Amino acid sequence: MSSLSRELVFLILQFLEEEKFKESVHRLEQESGFFFNMKYFEEKVHAGEWDEVEKYLSGFTKVDDNRYSMKIFFEIRKQKYLEALDRQDKAKAVEILVNDLKVFSTFNEDLYKEITQLLTLGNFRENEQLSKYGDTKTARNIMLLELKKLIEANPLFREKLVFPTLKSSRLRTLINQSLNWQHQLCKNPRPNPDIKTLFTDHTCIPPNGAIAPTPVNLPTATVAKPAAYTPLGAHGQPFPPTAAVGNANALAGWMANAAAASSSVQAAVVTASSLPMPPNQGSILKRPITPPAPLGMVEYHNADHEQLMKRLRPLPPVEEVTYPTIRHQPSWSIDDLPRAVALTLNQGSTVSSLDFHPSLHALLLVGCTNGDITLWEAGMREKLVSKPFKIWEMQTCTLTFQAAAAKDAPFSVTRATWSPDGAFCGAAFSKHLIHLYQYVGPNDLRQHLEIEAHAGAVNDIAFAHPAKQLCVVTCGDDKLIKVWDMNGRKLFNFEGHEAPVYSICPHQKENIQFIFSTAMDGKIKAWLYDNVGSRVDYDAPGHWCTTMLYSADGSRLFSCGTGKDGDSFLVEWNESEGAIKRTYTGFRKKSAGVIQFDTTKNHFLAVGEDSQIKFWDMDNVAILTTTDADGGLPNIPRLRFNAEGNLLAVSTADNGIKILANASGMRSLRSVEPQTFEALRSPLEAAAIKVSGSNVGNVTPVSCKVERTSPIRPSPTINGVESMARNMEKPRATEDGNDVMKPWQLTELVDPTHCRAVTMPDSTDASNKVARLLYTNSGVGILALGSNGTQKLWKWVRNEQNPSGKATASVTPQHWQPNSGLLMTNDISGVNLEEAFPCIALSKNDSYVMSAAGGKVSLFNMMTFKVMTTFMPPPPASSFLAFHPQDNNIIAIGMEDSTIHIYNVRVDEVKSKLKGHQKRITGLAFSTNLNILVSSGADAQIFIWSIDTWEKRNSVPIQLPAGKAPSGDTRVQFHSDQFRLLVAHETQLAIYDASKMERIRQWVPQEPLSAPITCAAYSCNSQLVFASFGDGNIGIFDADTLRLRCRLAPHAYMSQAAMSGGQAVTPVVVAAHPQEPNQFAVGLADGTVKVIEPIESDGKWGTSPPADNGVLNSRPGSSSAASNHAPDQVHR
Repeated sequence: MSSLSRELVFLILQFLEEEKFKESVHRLEQESGFFFNMKYFEEKVHAGEWDEVEKYLSGFTKVDDNRYSMKIFFEIRKQKYLEALDRQDKAKAVEILVNDLKVFSTFNEDLYKEITQLLTLGNFRENEQLSKYGDTKTARNIMLLELKKLIEANPLFREKLVFPTLKSSRLRTLINQSLNWQHQLCKNPRPNPDIKTLFTDHTCIPPNGAIAPTPVNLPTATVAKPAAYTPLGAHGQPFPPTAAVGNANALAGWMANAAAASSSVQAAVVTASSLPMPPNQGSILKRPITPPAPLGMVEYHNADHEQLMKRLRPLPPVEEVTYPTIRHQPSWSIDDLPRAVALTLNQGSTVSSLDFHPSLHALLLVGCTNGDITLWEAGMREKLVSKPFKIWEMQTCTLTFQAAAAKDAPFSVTRATWSPDGAFCGAAFSKHLIHLYQYVGPNDLRQHLEIEAHAGAVNDIAFAHPAKQLCVVTCGDDKLIKVWDMNGRKLFNFEGHEAPVYSICPHQKENIQFIFSTAMDGKIKAWLYDNVGSRVDYDAPGHWCTTMLYSADGSRLFSCGTGKDGDSFLVEWNESEGAIKRTYTGFRKKSAGVIQFDTTKNHFLAVGEDSQIKFWDMDNVAILTTTDADGGLPNIPRLRFNAEGNLLAVSTADNGIKILANASGMRSLRSVEPQTFEALRSPLEAAAIKVSGSNVGNVTPVSCKVERTSPIRPSPTINGVESMARNMEKPRATEDGNDVMKPWQLTELVDPTHCRAVTMPDSTDASNKVARLLYTNSGVGILALGSNGTQKLWKWVRNEQNPSGKATASVTPQHWQPNSGLLMTNDISGVNLEEAFPCIALSKNDSYVMSAAGGKVSLFNMMTFKVMTTFMPPPPASSFLAFHPQDNNIIAIGMEDSTIHIYNVRVDEVKSKLKGHQKRITGLAFSTNLNILVSSGADAQIFIWSIDTWEKRNSVPIQLPAGKAPSGDTRVQFHSDQFRLLVAHETQLAIYDASKMERIRQWVPQEPLSAPITCAAYSCNSQLVFASFGDGNIGIFDADTLRLRCRLAPHAYMSQAAMSGGQAVTPVVVAAHPQEPNQFAVGLADGTVKVIEPIESDGKWGTSPPADNGVLNSRPGSSSAASNHAPDQVHR
């Protein structure tokens, strides 16, 4: 429903309230779902009218919409059930139990059983948890307080709890204004008009000729309130600010601006001869404009609309129409096409969507089939940001979506795109969701909004500007097109397609905004931003999946797609006739999938097909030229031009991206200037940067090749240092020769005021050091496994201090336990805890945790802490656990005897036993992209196993210092790209290309971090590595280079008591927050758990070190060691 139609509902609600139509008011509130009347809801709850309470609620939410809705309905039905028990009406109680409460048993069977058992009690207050239940009135009051909190927190009630501020009798005022306006436009207005009906437009019957128009004071009896007429324009929008007098110039001016004032209010019929006017207004008033249609049924009867309707008018199927074309000598040449390969970017996962920034012409947004969103600066070959797919707010999603999210099929990006101004980007996913990010500068892509947009896949996303307001348009498998504002409010819901909607193309012609949509049955429809329905309906060639695009200047419309039989089509449309103007030739007989295309420079079309890029001149149906981009393209590559048309991004078969360029593009890539980002920096940030380009002054020139066959270039680098040739490059000259580039300095945080840290309550226990540490996948809690086999859970609550409810160092969480008081304690009977190796793993939906501490493996319910089952009793004991990423019933269990058991929980059976290591297993990591399991052991070996056959593919030893015997834990973790592998050992951090098991980076302890490494982990976006050390220090490293960017000293986060104790307290484990890239948690040897973040003014951990760190505090920097050593020699 349009915003004006929505406002009309509020006016009607006000009118009904003023006229005392009480029941009608509340029925309209419920049926429209626009305003939730909390006062009425409270009255019905206090009265115990439960059927009416639920009926009223049903207009706004259903039981399974989200967790808040479920809790609301549960509390109401539970209260109804308890009241029946209190009346000793067991029959009614059973009816409520079966009909109303049974639905909740699916989600919490134990609770349902407990509620059922109340029937067996003489007085349900005998139940301990209900012992304080008072009388019915008090219980309803307590419940109502809880319900109000749930309703206010429920996103479905957002902006529906406050009635808009209106002047009294606003609808009557508008009617008076309309009648007065109609009287003004009478050809023969009478001083005292006789208005007897609102059903037809008012006209005065002239007794003897025309009378000059005069203002009208309507009689009180005409429209009862208000008695005095309010002048036109007094109430602002949607009416223009003009006086309600018979002034020809003012009226003509209003007529001229009528379309701009409101798309729902049209001018009445006025001819050029009816009123005197200035000459320049004659053209405006010559064309009759029809009277207004009802609100919501908008008719754009003006010149723009008539022309648009001609363009969009559907015609019966006709033969292809051809038109004679006046041929001009082209002002372009074939060399203008970007066809030469300038560079290759190694994405690491299959690319599904590409889009260049509209003004930063080398900034590339990439969406992948594994759900990742990545930002590349092509000129610098730098991956600025990588956002692995995460559900930001699972608790606000519908239960239907939560069920879909738990299924095996991963989330993939169906489309990633920039807003027209480049301030936002959006991603549509293969299940229900879209994500919107705000782009505020290099390396800074901030979460803005998550919307559960469609049931099933969201097939396309685009930005538009209806009414000069930035909006998001989406389409999906549910056959709908939806328009959202940037706060997540749904503005329009377009229905009419009979098949899943495949693509959308918002556009503007003159001042008319509209949307083209195409469905998977080949139907093309066009929509205005109203609720009238589709304006056109015709068929695309191939009758299947089609995409539509306009040329850069918006003058020419093209579509490209593939039919179910594999035939591909690229056509230009004649908008005036709704017919195909020309069909381009040159496609292979059958395509294996749906082809993609793009346009550039108002001259060229490009299509990815048959492992090459095909180009056409828009005015010629024959292929202009082709390129295979030096080979390596998939059968149907993704492609995208930048706004300048001098770069073309193309996806590759080995999960990379090739950037093709023309001569202009090559020059732009060579001269990438950091100031291209300055426009997006805040004034404070911009002022802080004295030297333009200081952060990227020594960018490697374009001639530096990137390995095509692997996601990462496998050139060994020790402590952030590569070859002498790369480090000896001269910095790029600055524009101001007087500016001197400052040497980079390591950020060292040595004081508690230098960071934010919060200690988990009840965590310190000197006899129970933290053995393992995990964040919940939702990011709202932390789970610690102690050396004594007991697990503790801390959760953050949503409140004013912490509106997101996520883990934060700014708020102390709760030590969470179920009402039963149960502890999550592992079976340790007969276990020597000093020799045990506790291990833990958490299911993807945070419902179950699996752990062991030298004894059997236990599976715990995270809500009740109850043990669901136990398995794998020792010997041998388990030493590491990992859920299969695509099947929670499959678990990889590393054992103390060096074997790995692939265990199926459902059938209680070991499916495979993997052998190869010589000592206990210390790490396991899955890569779905490579289809492998990586294992590491205390033997300092890394093994690669096939997930399909569980056969060994490869093994490599980690390189230990001379004389160092293989021992200690070796941990492994995959980068978000699922190709790079972080390996952590007490002697080193290393990055491997897992596709080849080649080491490409290594860092070894040295000043100022010379103690053994105790643990390390990637940040959630894989841009940082957090590492803890045996002397209490914590290092934060750049993940791509393993260059140290920040050192956190023990005094900065440990208490004075811990520092001054008799025994040194050291960080044992570290864990990264799943959504906040700069937040991590550490577990200490005294049992303490801390969450640590940068101070809010910094927002991040130090700055990224350049290729040559220069001088650090007058001593060689930790990343500036000499680089002329052999590739595999460990440098200290």
